[in-house]
Amino acid sequence: MKDGYIIDFISGLEVKATPEEVEAVQVFSRILVEDYGYPKNFIITHPQYRVKVRPSDEKKEYPIDIGVFSDKVKDEDSIRIIVECKKKSRRDGRSQLEDYLRFSKAQLGVWFNGEERFFIRKYEKDGQVSFNEIPNIPRYGQRIEDIGKFKRRDLKPTHNLKSTFRAIRNHLAANTVGATRDEVLAQQMINLIFCKIYDERFTEPDEIVTFRAGVDEESQEVQERILKLFQKVKRKYKEVIDNNDDITLDAKSIVYVVGELQNYCLIEAERDTIADAFETFIGHALKGGQGQFFTPRNVVKMIVDILNPSDEDYMIDPSCGSGGFLVEALRHVWKRLDADGEKYHWNAANLKEEKMEVALNKICGIDKDYFLSKVAKAYMAILGDGKSGIFCEDSLDMMQNWQDKTKIKIGAGKFSILMTNPPFGSKIPVRGEEKLKQYDLAYKWKFDNKSDTWKRGKLKEKESPQVLFIERDVQLLANYGRMGIVLPDGVFGNDTFGYIRNWLREQGRILAIIDIPVETFQPNTSTKTSVLIFQKLPEDKIPDEYEIFMCIAETCGHDRRGNEIFSDDIKKVAEEYHRWAKIQGLEGSAD
Repeated sequence: MKDGYIIDFISGLEVKATPEEVEAVQVFSRILVEDYGYPKNFIITHPQYRVKVRPSDEKKEYPIDIGVFSDKVKDEDSIRIIVECKKKSRRDGRSQLEDYLRFSKAQLGVWFNGEERFFIRKYEKDGQVSFNEIPNIPRYGQRIEDIGKFKRRDLKPTHNLKSTFRAIRNHLAANTVGATRDEVLAQQMINLIFCKIYDERFTEPDEIVTFRAGVDEESQEVQERILKLFQKVKRKYKEVIDNNDDITLDAKSIVYVVGELQNYCLIEAERDTIADAFETFIGHALKGGQGQFFTPRNVVKMIVDILNPSDEDYMIDPSCGSGGFLVEALRHVWKRLDADGEKYHWNAANLKEEKMEVALNKICGIDKDYFLSKVAKAYMAILGDGKSGIFCEDSLDMMQNWQDKTKIKIGAGKFSILMTNPPFGSKIPVRGEEKLKQYDLAYKWKFDNKSDTWKRGKLKEKESPQVLFIERDVQLLANYGRMGIVLPDGVFGNDTFGYIRNWLREQGRILAIIDIPVETFQPNTSTKTSVLIFQKLPEDKIPDEYEIFMCIAETCGHDRRGNEIFSDDIKKVAEEYHRWAKIQGLEGSAD
């Protein structure tokens, strides 16, 4: 294939890799086939189909990006849908799409630029042509009038939720009346997702779903139906949705969101598909001012795969943010249970019971940010009903100051698995004598050459959160418990932090140190980090000398601008670690 060319998804031809082609034409072509069910031989992308510029045009001078037809003949009489594609930086083209529809027999149009999309319908009356936006286009085999009239069994899982959620977020940010901040939009989206999930779970297979928007329905009618549904949601999901929470989006915005999601079954979608989509939407609400960044999925998966949790482990992330580590841990344990279920021939009910036990009782998370803890609850509830283990607390505060419900589930020495990426940075120091004096690492330390030991001095006035989180995390671990933590490189190599490394050696065994590329957290932050894998041990069980697994991952799957690249060393680390751990005879090594 020539440089700068790609293979067209529909025709199989080599086509020039323009931004419009890569970001919009190819993406929506796949959506038409995989989500809407249109056969490839009912679609034309390349060579482009042409429509008239004016009624008298015999040559058909307008090339359209995607044409969808009612049969494989694909002629002027059978064209049904015209898709106009633009690159992400373009917002124009609606009038062009309307012209395509005006001078063709197509009734429906889609405008898509890879970031946003809308759907329009052509109306012809008394020789006049007009256009209205509609919630969606019909699936293959449906009539226009059938849009939104789905029975529960008609809903299908999808592979393209990331694109859908991105389009929803961008549409709401540009068009919603009365809610412009990303955090507000994110909360509204969580509320609507729960309406969708509730509707899927509590609608009989042959009943019409409530979460729908019909092509001829008034927007206020859809809004009223969704608001009634939300009242049921609040009663069902009390731990996630507060009683004073409301859906405050205007009616048109609600119709847009419902129209985009109504075709799909979220609870049957792949876990990673939901996670990608959720982070796509919620990520806009996180600006990183308090060290709040999503840990890249490959890093999360590497740490969880190394720790290899089972259904017998009690797991926690004490700085859980939006819940990425918890969700991946849940997915990992469920995968292991699936394998056990197949091996021991468990019935479906027993397997489901085992999975719910893990989600409800074996996974905990804490975050002091109310919004983030709510996102984590929503995330866990969407994927596995594990919302009851998420708490809004300051993990670094004295444990006796936590709420009673938190103290019942979380305390020192309780957890066999801990995975986390704590907030770090000198710009967000922890202050307060009462809080700091809990920690050995909050004191000044000086190396005494005579005794060849570190001596503790006075309490500091402030300390960076990542330093205190190291000690709090070890406190939470049970003896023989293991943790994976992302830390700035200075902790591992800076001479002034030698007291931290010495303190860790006195608490247990360092299992691994994994150097990850500086690009890993870019473009959000350029802090260079490594991953520490550590096991807490009783004092008399800590070996004097032992081997440590050490490696350097040179690539992370994207460049410093966040653009995807082919090479990703991080994905290879867990397998190499388990090969080494098995030789060492270490607990937790994967067979």
